[in-house]
Amino acid sequence: MARSRRNWMLFPWVVTALPLAACTHYNPTVWKMRLPSPDGQWIATAETDQYGGFGTAYIATFVTLQRKGAPDHAEVIDSVACNAPVPHTYELGNVANQGGTIDLQMRWVAPTHLMITYRSNPSIVLQVVKFSGIDITTRHLSGKIDLQQRATPISR
Repeated sequence: MARSRRNWMLFPWVVTALPLAACTHYNPTVWKMRLPSPDGQWIATAETDQYGGFGTAYIATFVTLQRKGAPDHAEVIDSVACNAPVPHTYELGNVANQGGTIDLQMRWVAPTHLMITYRSNPSIVLQVVKFSGIDITTRHLSGKIDLQQRATPISR
């Protein structure tokens, strides 16, 4: 009898814990691009993550900047919530998903000047204009995304 009572006392804890354990923190990256500065001192990385869940699904693109030799110290300098769908959902597809649904592109204008451009109309969450002596320019380009142009890698 005592054993049966103990099992029933554990039942609410097990019922509560199992669904919470099933909610893992896995947000697949569907596009990623790394771009070193011309002098090799900085690395700009753009990454689009696709989050899933009931009522919480969304797509976000982040641009980080890190000094060469400090891989654990990347700082987010640009963050946008994307409104367009991902061509290849929940998988890393650097050709099909290039630009992270907003046709994001990066280029170094100079060793201390990073240019970020995008199309579409994402919701800007964070936009840094200067970080550790690096000027960051972000521009919205008008026009629709050309899917043929998207299929050609812009940087390796």
